[in-house]
Amino acid sequence: MLIKEENKMKTTTDQKINSYLSFSLGEEDFAVNVSCVLNILEMSRITRIPRAPEYMLGVINLRGEVLPLVDMHIKFGMESAEIDSNTCILVMDLVLDGEEIKVGALVDSVKEVHEIQPEDILPAPSIGSRYRSDVIEGLYKNKEAFIMILDMNKIFTLDELYEIKGMSVESES
Repeated sequence: MLIKEENKMKTTTDQKINSYLSFSLGEEDFAVNVSCVLNILEMSRITRIPRAPEYMLGVINLRGEVLPLVDMHIKFGMESAEIDSNTCILVMDLVLDGEEIKVGALVDSVKEVHEIQPEDILPAPSIGSRYRSDVIEGLYKNKEAFIMILDMNKIFTLDELYEIKGMSVESES
C-alpha cells in the first residue's frame, strides 16, 4: 500500500512539473511552469511608485498585501502594454536567496495550460532572438506556432529582484 501512495504522489508532482500556463505579449506566445503561478487577476487600480524602473508599473493591493507590478512588454524590450478587457496580471512566486517574492506580471491575455513532456521541449535558439536566450528554457511547437517557455527566476537580475522586494516593503510602510 505504501508503494502505491508514493507512486500516486510522484505522478501528481510530475504532472505539476509538466504543466505550463501560456500567455501572450503582442504577437508572441510565452509559457511558464504553473508551479510559479499563484493566481491570475483581472486588472486593478495601479499605484505608481516614484523613481521606479521603467518596467515597474507600480503596485496593486492583493487582499491587503502590496504586490509589485511589472509590465512584461517593457521588460522584454517591447512597447508598453495597451490595457484592454483581456489584459490580466499573473501573480508569480519568484525566489531570491531562498526567499519567495511575489510579483505581478502584466500580460495581454492568458491562453491555456499545456501538458508538455520534457522531450517535447526544443532547445532555445542561440542566435537571432530578440530575447535573452538564458531566460528561455526552450520552445514548444503548438500547432503551427512556437511558444517560448520562460524561466521566470532568470527574467530579473538579482539587483532587480532586490529593488522589487524593496518597493513592496516601502509601499507597505
